[in-house]
Amino acid sequence: MSIALKNKNSQSRKLSVDYGEARISFTLQQGKRKTLSISVLPDMTVEVKAPEEANLHQVKDRVRKRAPWILKQQKQFETYLPAQPTRKYVSGETFRYLGKQYRLKISKGTATREVKLKKGYIEVYLPGKPDQKDTMKAVEDWFRSRAREVLSKRFHDYLKVTKLKLPKPPPMEIRKMKTRWGSCTKEGKIILNPELIHVPSRCIDYVIAHELCHVIEHNHSKRFYALLEREMSDWKAVQRRLNGSGK
Repeated sequence: MSIALKNKNSQSRKLSVDYGEARISFTLQQGKRKTLSISVLPDMTVEVKAPEEANLHQVKDRVRKRAPWILKQQKQFETYLPAQPTRKYVSGETFRYLGKQYRLKISKGTATREVKLKKGYIEVYLPGKPDQKDTMKAVEDWFRSRAREVLSKRFHDYLKVTKLKLPKPPPMEIRKMKTRWGSCTKEGKIILNPELIHVPSRCIDYVIAHELCHVIEHNHSKRFYALLEREMSDWKAVQRRLNGSGK
């Protein structure tokens, strides 16, 4: 016996299906349409739109068949790097360092090139008559240097306090990635994006925790999320903060 989804009092329902060890929750919206569509939104929620006369079992079966694609899309969005603004590298422009905003202050004609963090400013000292490229290089070199030092320290400090039962301390590499905050290779190497230097320390720890969980569970199964929940009980709130971060 089929179960019709049509409901005059409610056009949206919260449902879920199990796929292996993963549970996929989704919102089902009925309407006057001929086809069924499945969308994964940037916040990782799943949205299904179906005809009014759609059958519940058929809808769930369709979601289950699309589960590999849905989980892959969610993984791509989970630690997705937001678009960054175009920079002009002029005095007064704001940059984020560990989640806090600093204004750029450029001092030209100095004896040597130097960058300092001082009282709400990123102060850049440049010799001669530098142009935008010189300023950009000085600022980016400084952020890159800070990223190497800060991320390396937070990673190794985190390994000392993690609850995860790792087979051995995994190697870590800092590497620029276009769309990811972090990654874990099949061999268990953790890769951290130097762009993390712009986000709050708690967000850096979340990315480290997330990727370390992948050393044990290289997927997004229920066991993975159970590990992550034990590591960082507020990970969902931290993740939202991370995905809204920018320079």
